[in-house]
Order: sequence, then C-alpha cells, then structure tokens
Amino acid sequence: MAKNRPPAPEPLTRERVLEAIRKSGGRAQKRDIAHELGITADQKKELRGILRELEESGALGRTGRKSYADAQALPESGVMDILDRDGDGELLARMRGPEGYFGPSIRLAPGEARRMKGEAAIGIGDRVLAHIGRDDDGEFVARVVKRLGQSAHRILGVYRTNKDPRAKFGGGRVEPADRKARHDIIIEQQHAGEAKDGDLVFVELAPDRGRSQGPKRGLIKEIIGRESDPRAASILAMHTHGIREGFSEEEEAQAKAAQKPTLKSRTDLRDVPLITIDPEDARDHDDAVYASPDTDEKNKGGWRVWVAIADVSAYVQPGSALDRGAWKRGNSTYFPDRVAPMLPESLSADLCSLREHEERACLAVEMVFDREGRKIRHKFVRGLMRSAAKLSYEQAQAAINGEPDDKTKPLLEPVLKPLWAAYACVWAGREKRQPLDIDAPEHKIIFDKGKIVGVKRRERFDAHKLIEEFMIQANVCAAETLEQKQRPQIYRVHDRPSDQKIASITDFLPTVGMSWAKGQTVTAGRFNRILDLAQTSPNKDIINEVVLRTQSQAIYSPDNIGHFGLNLARYSHFTSPIRRYADVTIHRALIRALKLGDDGATDKDEQRYEETAQHISETERTSMAAERDATSRYIAAFLADRIGATFEGRVTGVTRFGLFVRLDETQADGLVPISTLGNERWNHDEAAHALVGENSGLRFPLGMRVEVRLEEATPISGGLVFSVLSHAEPPQPGWRKAGPSKHAPRGGPHRGRERDTNRRKKRR
Repeated sequence: MAKNRPPAPEPLTRERVLEAIRKSGGRAQKRDIAHELGITADQKKELRGILRELEESGALGRTGRKSYADAQALPESGVMDILDRDGDGELLARMRGPEGYFGPSIRLAPGEARRMKGEAAIGIGDRVLAHIGRDDDGEFVARVVKRLGQSAHRILGVYRTNKDPRAKFGGGRVEPADRKARHDIIIEQQHAGEAKDGDLVFVELAPDRGRSQGPKRGLIKEIIGRESDPRAASILAMHTHGIREGFSEEEEAQAKAAQKPTLKSRTDLRDVPLITIDPEDARDHDDAVYASPDTDEKNKGGWRVWVAIADVSAYVQPGSALDRGAWKRGNSTYFPDRVAPMLPESLSADLCSLREHEERACLAVEMVFDREGRKIRHKFVRGLMRSAAKLSYEQAQAAINGEPDDKTKPLLEPVLKPLWAAYACVWAGREKRQPLDIDAPEHKIIFDKGKIVGVKRRERFDAHKLIEEFMIQANVCAAETLEQKQRPQIYRVHDRPSDQKIASITDFLPTVGMSWAKGQTVTAGRFNRILDLAQTSPNKDIINEVVLRTQSQAIYSPDNIGHFGLNLARYSHFTSPIRRYADVTIHRALIRALKLGDDGATDKDEQRYEETAQHISETERTSMAAERDATSRYIAAFLADRIGATFEGRVTGVTRFGLFVRLDETQADGLVPISTLGNERWNHDEAAHALVGENSGLRFPLGMRVEVRLEEATPISGGLVFSVLSHAEPPQPGWRKAGPSKHAPRGGPHRGRERDTNRRKKRR
C-alpha cells in the first residue's frame, strides 16, 4: 500500500508574506514569519528573496537584523529623522529602526517645527521622538514629543571655502540646495576632506556637543560634482529626490542581448503607413498613428484609426533584471537638459523605439468610429510595423496649414489629411463628452552649449491635440478590453474634487461675480462652464487657477473609480511603455487576456498590482518634483545677473507669509515676502484667496497682474525673491474695517508666518 504523500507546500508570494507580518501587528522577526507561513526548509531561501524584494521596494522596513515592519503599519510613537520637505514646505520625517528607515514619509503636523520652547526651530537633519496620528483628511501626521539631537541624514549643497584671512578656522561652509533652509552649515578644515570651492557635496551634521543655538556644523561625506557643471541643476535635482542614474551590469547585458523582432506570431503591419509625431528633439518614439475612411457601407462617414505602441513587453520579461529596475524607477524623468530613462538606451532609444523605416515590434489597436465620433468597436493585435516617417509636431502642422516640406509633401494626401479628418471626427465626440478643459501653458528652456539662453512658451497645435486624443482613445480601449476579459489591471484614476474643495470654490466664486449652485452634481462640464464664462472676465487667470487647485490628483489604482478630468468611466495607461511602468503592466495584461504570447502578466504580477500602483504613483510624484526643481534652478541661474530688473507676472499663491508670483517671460516662480508689502497689518482671506489690508481693505488677490522687481536669485536652490511695484487693488464693495485680530500678521521682518490651514494643495 502506497504511503500518503504530504501535501505540497503552498507557494510563497509577496502578499502572503505581508499578510503574515500584518497578523503579527505590523512587525515580525524572520522566524515568526516562517512559522506563521509554515514554510519548509526548501522555502527559506525563497523567503529571504521575497523579504529582500519587499524591503527594496519600500513595502517593508528593517527594524532589526532579522526584524521587519510593514511600511503601512506604523507604531503609535517612535524615533523619527527629519529628512525633507514636501511641495508646500512642510517637513517630512521617517521612522528610524536599528537597521535603517522604515515606513512612508510622514508630514510633521503644522506648527510642530516651531513649538519647542526655548529651542531653535526643528529642521532637516534633526532626530525627534514623535507620536503618529492622522489629520482630518486621514493622512498620517507626526507630532513632536521632544528633540533627540541630530540624525545621520545627509544634506546636499555647494561648498564655499572660507576666504576671510581673519577667520578663526579654515574650511568653509555648505550652502544647502534646499531653498527653505535658512542657514548655511559650517565646515571646519579637518572635516572638509578633499572638497574644493564650488563642489557639490553631501554633508552630515556633526554632533551638537551641547550647542542648541548658533550655526550647525557638518562633515563632508561625498563630492558629487561641480557647481560649474552645465548639468549641475539636474544633478542636484536627481540626488535630492533619489532619482537613479545608470543601470546595473545585468540590466545592460539583458538589453544588449535583445534581438530584432521577426514576423513570427505577429500580424504584418509593415504596409500600413504608420507615422510618429513627436517633439523635435524626441529620442524615443512610443507611438505611431494612421487613419483611413471606413469602407463599411453600414458606417458611412466613419473612420478607422490605427494606434501602434512599442512592444516593450517583448524585451522586458517579468521578474528579469530589466523588469526589476524598471519597476524601481517607475518612469523616466525628463529634465530640461537630459533624461533619466526607465530603460537602458539600447532599448529606449533603439530597439523599442518606433524608428523611421525600421522594423519594430508593436502592440496595436484598430479603432472604428462612426460619423459622430463615437467608437463602435476595436481590436488589438501584436504586430510587426515599419514607420513610414518621423515627423515633429511643427512639421506635421505646417504641412496641414499648406506649407509642406520635402518630407511631408508626399505624405499629405495619403496620410496626413486622412489623419486630420479622423481627428476632427473624434474631436466632435470629445466635445460631447466634455472633459475638463483647463488652460495650463508649458514653457521650454533653451540651451546653447550647455548654458540656458532663454525660456519660451511651447506652442500647442492641433497636431498635439490629435496625438493626445488618439492616445486617450487607445487607453480607453485597453481598459475596456481587460474588463471585458475579466482580467485585473492598474487603472489611471482621477477622483472628483473633495467636498471641502467644492465648499472652497463655492465661497470664492461670489468674490469674482460668479456662483456655484449648491446641490448639483459635480461634473467636469460644470467646471468648463465656469471657465467659459471667465474668458471675458478680468479675473480669468484667478478663476483658472482656483479651478485647477480644486481638482484632485490623478493616481494609479487596481480599483476603478473613473477619471473625473477626462470624464471617462474607465481609463488605463497603455500608450507609453518606454517611459512608464504602468503601461508595461497593461501590455502584459492584454497579452495574457488576448492570448497574444507567453510573456504576458503572471499571477505574481497580478498579486502585486496594489503595491505596484502605490509605488508608481509615488515615483511619478517624485519625478515631477525633481523636474520642477531642476527647472527652477536653471531659471534662477538664468536670472542671476538680472537683479534689480522688473518683470510682469501674476500672483499664483497667497499665504500668510507672502505672495507667490509667476513671471510671464520665463514662468519662474518666486516669493514676495509679506515684510515687503508695507507696514499695514495684512489678513489672509482664505475664501477670497487674497491678502487684505486690515485698515485700508486694499487687496492682493490670487491671479492679480503685478509688476515686480527681482531682489534675489539663488541658483543653488532655485529660489527667487521679488518685491511688488504695483499698487494693491482697491477694497471690495461693501468692505468694512474689522476689529483688531491678535492672529493677523503684520508686515515686517519675520512676521506673518502663522500656518495657512488651507495651503496644502493637491496636484492633479
């Protein structure tokens, strides 16, 4: 009689490991995790690998040599290091364990940095004991119990040698790259190492040695470049935000080993004259398009549109070094002078890029629209294509406008005119859908031999809108197909504005002669009607700005809530897999759902969707912050020799400590401190988004056109300081002087820095 075999052990997955840790209260040692999962001796190595992956991805933190904590399961209190600031200037901290940091970055509750009596303000580099709680929005906040000293956090800045012969010590100082840092860090000679004047360095704060006041002292730990390097702004932004540069040897080896595609198991699209339309300086080409009239008698006036997307999944296999690296980066990061790509250049700019006249693997969708612009059906194929032409937006638009060049002239009748006719049809359907239509102009920095020589507004043509709308339609097709096949996916979701934001805009609109009817359904179309009415209003800019700030931020999620801004019930990112990991997941999901190959999404991929969605939402925010920082530094460098010059601009932010102004010429943002607005006491009217003089009623509202003078420009931090030359606006009708308020800030040094309770803005 055969012996009963023991049941096969249940496969180890990331989700099972995380669940085991959560069952232990969010913290557990390796042996406890193994016991909870009932793993065998053969699975111990696999467990170590999964724990390492979870730790590298940020899902776990190490609290001891063999102890781990769920990043989302934070203790009620603990030791935290102050590491950074968010976009609104609030300090960010992380929990500290014996083996390093764990858990997400937590914002210090407003006012915590200044509440310690008899001590200097808490700032980056401090270590504190803090309680963890949640604010009214349900987000984690930390409340400081006491300061514990300095953390081992490294601060990025530029080293300035001490050139004063009367100085008591050699060495110099480090000027922090953080524009909100108020003091330089003193570097004594013995702690300067090999650093030279103008070096970009990481400095670690030295122990306090009993000092609670006075300048902080530091130790230079690493030299990363030179301030004079033309790429210094991007280098600083990358290091500040942890943007990885370069690829591992294994990633590079896998990329170089990739083979050119063949027609095997693919649909032949090489005779379809697909073309790419991209920025003039683009090096990677994700997408190509083609359109033709529908010949079906049942769909007269309709159009067939092909959108072909680079088949990145053919080269980036699940679980490979390339896949792990792309997952960690989450996306490419685009700086004014360079790109930190998600994939090695041999893939991103070559084998995966839909280069002109070269055979490339693609995942394509053919969409059929009726004469009203409604999509009536679509189908996906895995194909082999050959781009008929690489055009810039300017080239394609000029051809349509009657000025074709030698390249576009032969493409005009067979390719470009049908594309524009199909676009006009599909755009009519878009107009009926009524997506949110906010005017948000973009600007481009112009370089010459590595130096910034100007900033110009990016022109927006119908060619841009054509590509944008066809990509949106293709993304919708991807989401619909996966839902029809009942496969999980990562959606791109955009929530409706919160009730608090709606209440805020409801209070604001009457101040500019408009209204928002309460009780009606909040739709993108309602916002568009407000924006349309504002076109003839002198308050157009302020209304546009307030509508933008009312919106939520778009994120990735495996749970679909729709996309409010695009007014779509389902939407996923499919069209940019060279630069976004989200799109790679959708490609793999489609390959699995439609049985287009054996390299589709795995069970492990799908089990990680929630973790992946959260991770790539965070990497997207990080990249956006890094891109903004680099741009700010380049523009500050460009303006550094124009101190005292005057500029036109408008107020884009109103706080209790001053005004933020954006210049028309360069789109540079700078601060007008409240101390420069005069000696009158200024109240911050949150509902009207304005600073209002307590005695005069004079106003500086959001969106106000102003002339300013540049007082300071600091390239290392990107900081600009202005003074306003324009007169304040007159009081609003019916304004009456209020009684004195002990909380209202006055003009003058170091006044008016109380917290604006509504200044934490969420980007779309």
